[in-house]
Amino acid sequence: MSFADKVFIDTCKDILQNGIWDTDLDVRPRWEDGTPAHTIKKFCVVNRYNLAEEFPILTLRKTFLKSAVDEMLWIWQKKSNNINDLGSHVWDQWADENGSIGKAYGYQLAVKHHYKEGDMDQVDRVLYDLKHNPQSRRILTNIYNHQDLSEMALYPCAYGMTFNVTGNKLNAILNQRSQDMLAANIWNVCQYSALTCMLAQVSGLEVGEFVHVIADAHIYDRHVPIVEKLIEKTPFDAPTVTLDKSITDFYSFTKDSFKIENYQFHEFTEKIPVAI
Repeated sequence: MSFADKVFIDTCKDILQNGIWDTDLDVRPRWEDGTPAHTIKKFCVVNRYNLAEEFPILTLRKTFLKSAVDEMLWIWQKKSNNINDLGSHVWDQWADENGSIGKAYGYQLAVKHHYKEGDMDQVDRVLYDLKHNPQSRRILTNIYNHQDLSEMALYPCAYGMTFNVTGNKLNAILNQRSQDMLAANIWNVCQYSALTCMLAQVSGLEVGEFVHVIADAHIYDRHVPIVEKLIEKTPFDAPTVTLDKSITDFYSFTKDSFKIENYQFHEFTEKIPVAI
């Protein structure tokens, strides 16, 4: 089985068997019909993926890798907060009449800051340090800006990346305050694994580990039967995911820069209800 399947199955089983329900609390999220969207959760889940061995992608159901990468590039490359710059519809429900999601995600990465080397935004600072200061322990990004939270359509879930070069390998840690395991877990894992691969390549580094730290890993009440059915499936072996090696500029990557081969997956026809 693919390693991503094993991690997903083990994490979901742990949440379902040992998690804590919030049914006695007045929760903020609501289902479309107005019913409170309760969850069963585990605190501080940490999952590690060796990207040098295998790209993490589910076979229990299809992961749309190109769409996941497209959203990643919308945030990290285009540094956009407008859904009109995005190829998918994953942000439609949070956008205003002009397509904006407010001062969130790409907006925060695009803000320039002053350094002794000059003015750079957070992405360009990472790119600069990976090439010029790979030994630094300060290569990180943070988009959870308290000053702008009131002007964000949604507070950032995946809010911080820390990059660390060990030897000639680029390792990365994603810090996430909240994770909807069914709807978003493998989506985020694929996105930030892809980002780590892209940054390693353009910095002349080998890819290393991706570590995913989730403060609140949860399964929504209406998702539980779907998850229980999903994790009973027998996973396939992981597909082969490769990155176009000719690209040396981060801003030249596209969603088509990744190629996936021998991808076997189970059909998944369940409609996943979304809590907002």
